[in-house]
Amino acid sequence: MARMHTRRKGRSCSKRPLISENPEWVPIGAAEIEDLIVKFTKEGYTPARIGLVLRDQYGVPDVKLATGKTVTAIMKEKDVAPSLPEDLSNLMRRAISLNVHLKENRGDVSNKRGLNLIEAKIRRLERYYKRNGVLPQNWRYSLSNAELMLK
Repeated sequence: MARMHTRRKGRSCSKRPLISENPEWVPIGAAEIEDLIVKFTKEGYTPARIGLVLRDQYGVPDVKLATGKTVTAIMKEKDVAPSLPEDLSNLMRRAISLNVHLKENRGDVSNKRGLNLIEAKIRRLERYYKRNGVLPQNWRYSLSNAELMLK
């Protein structure tokens, strides 16, 4: 599949092995994994970071196979989920940092285009999340509100 804003093809990367059940060598159980997820969320980790820590430090290859639920589903169940989805907040952080760069470097037109493309992705995600009920219908993206939400 092609990239969204360029004429290049997509990135190739390694794929996870196709397994349908949790391996027996996983050292911790589902309840312990859920407790670790809550602990890491309270420490400020994102769902992707939690998955990496569980994989690298605790030997859990896949949270969904081990618990039957994804990291974000467990976070919602335990009422510790962030108010914004992770991909939307990451894009908003990129837009904020790019806007700070553009205030210092007014003539940087290529990064001005990059900011426009990032904001287009944010608005596209905003429509998607409103349609699926993740964001409230009156939620609107603006750069000033993004700075307030993420800081």
